[in-house]
Amino acid sequence: MKSKSSPKLRPTFFDAIVVVLVAALALGSAWWFYGGLGRSGPATYIITHQGQEIARGELRQPREITVEGQYHLQIVCDGESIAVTHSDCPTQDCVRTGRATHPGQSIVCLPEQVVIKLVGSGSGPDLVIG
Repeated sequence: MKSKSSPKLRPTFFDAIVVVLVAALALGSAWWFYGGLGRSGPATYIITHQGQEIARGELRQPREITVEGQYHLQIVCDGESIAVTHSDCPTQDCVRTGRATHPGQSIVCLPEQVVIKLVGSGSGPDLVIG
């Protein structure tokens, strides 16, 4: 008894068109989201210390801020990002967080109760994880 052989499947021209369209849609979406077209206006940082706002400014304006308290933090805004560059708190989580560049990102120093939050005026994401 002979068994039927399965048909050989080969990609067609229309399969290639579908692959190209899906890739173009994915690249266009990534460019729209990460290229800044989904955002409008510059990001603004808000720094609070123990629940009180101590500084606010646009991310594109370079500035250095020092937070004095039980622990001392050095915060640097370089015009493109904001980061805690030095802290004498025991865990150093705020320093290891790195640079915040997009609205929705934040840097937190729990021992000193400092929160650095980036907000924007556009229709970008409400929260950035990672």
